[in-house]
Amino acid sequence: MHTKLFAINHLWLWTSLISIGMLCLTGTGCSKKTPKYPEDHARFQRVVQAIKTLEKAYVNKDVSAFHGLLLPLEQLEILESEAQLDFSTFSTIQVEFILDRIAIDGNLISAFISWQGTWKRPVQESSDVALGHGVLLWSGNQVILLRGVEGDLPFGMASRLNRSS
Repeated sequence: MHTKLFAINHLWLWTSLISIGMLCLTGTGCSKKTPKYPEDHARFQRVVQAIKTLEKAYVNKDVSAFHGLLLPLEQLEILESEAQLDFSTFSTIQVEFILDRIAIDGNLISAFISWQGTWKRPVQESSDVALGHGVLLWSGNQVILLRGVEGDLPFGMASRLNRSS
């Protein structure tokens, strides 16, 4: 009798453990792990979203969305005019940003990206293809805005292609 009761309790224990394990694996019974530093994590997510928004604004040739991400600095006015030249020169722009790393030091944010893309002129059958990498320099905490760029970024491709041909 004692052995039979032990076997039933043992079976019940294993069944319970397996059920709890299955609930945790499916994500329905156990809570997700919260970030250790939630404010930093939220800021990181805002930076990633700003990068996606910049990429989308460039690909969609959305001047106002592109402008809305920039701090009012002379260097960025040049960047914006180069992007606008791209918008008027190419019928389609397809660019993909790949986020390599983000470094945050106080209010200064450096996002290291690799990119690849194609630019098609309205009258050409072929597309121009390019790739590179650079740094998007951001600033802010709640609102993330571009404060500068370094390296080889896709903006200004119309000028580059005209110089090389």
